[in-house]
Amino acid sequence: MALRACQNFGPCELHLVAPKRPSCLVHPDFQQMSHGADEARRAIVVHDTLKNALADTHHAVGFTARPRDLRDRRDWRKVAPDLEQVASSPDECLALVFGTEETGLDRGEVDQCAELVHIRTSASHTSLNLAMAVTVVLSDLFVGEGHRERERGSKRLDQEGRYFLAGRMKEVFAEKVMRSAEASDLVIQMIDRVMLRAPLENRDAKAWHLILKNLGSELTPADLGLVTHEKGQRRKELKERRDMGEDSQ
Repeated sequence: MALRACQNFGPCELHLVAPKRPSCLVHPDFQQMSHGADEARRAIVVHDTLKNALADTHHAVGFTARPRDLRDRRDWRKVAPDLEQVASSPDECLALVFGTEETGLDRGEVDQCAELVHIRTSASHTSLNLAMAVTVVLSDLFVGEGHRERERGSKRLDQEGRYFLAGRMKEVFAEKVMRSAEASDLVIQMIDRVMLRAPLENRDAKAWHLILKNLGSELTPADLGLVTHEKGQRRKELKERRDMGEDSQ
């Protein structure tokens, strides 16, 4: 799981120091848990000592939940911004040192780290397993562009759509439903606030228009002085204006 976190928030390498069971890298459980990170699995480096693992690094940060005598432990989230430059530099290597889940880092390992940090948690549950800790730390350090699948779904309602929907709502609820001028004014103010602030989507507007039509509204955009645009029409017009400008030059 730590290896997969390295893949999610890399580029980074996973180094193991004196594992008790070196055969863990070929164990079926490891093969299953690291599925999808085959290339990274083959690049794992195993060292006999932490000293050897840190030989080519420029700055070592040790993660420990326990206070250490005469050593200052800083909050990781406060340290992370200062380390982003080192972590992203092609000329420097930042070492993030984690101990075992059972015992953490021992005194000799702590002494080899330039600084010590802790990951702040709630008082009700203070421990994180190794993979969780690695994931939190690497996600804080990740400065890549990132990847995000484009969501499929309805688009946000544009301003003209909001104006038209607001007009129909006022026609029905303020003019036909409310029985006093004071109530109508309150409804109109509410509709204006909703149209300005609410994150409405096209499908929301479609549902509202069906409701309003069934309540007797026959209002059209033209009745409100609104001009409807074809899909992509504005971009098309902008491109045409740009093309005309280039031709005139």
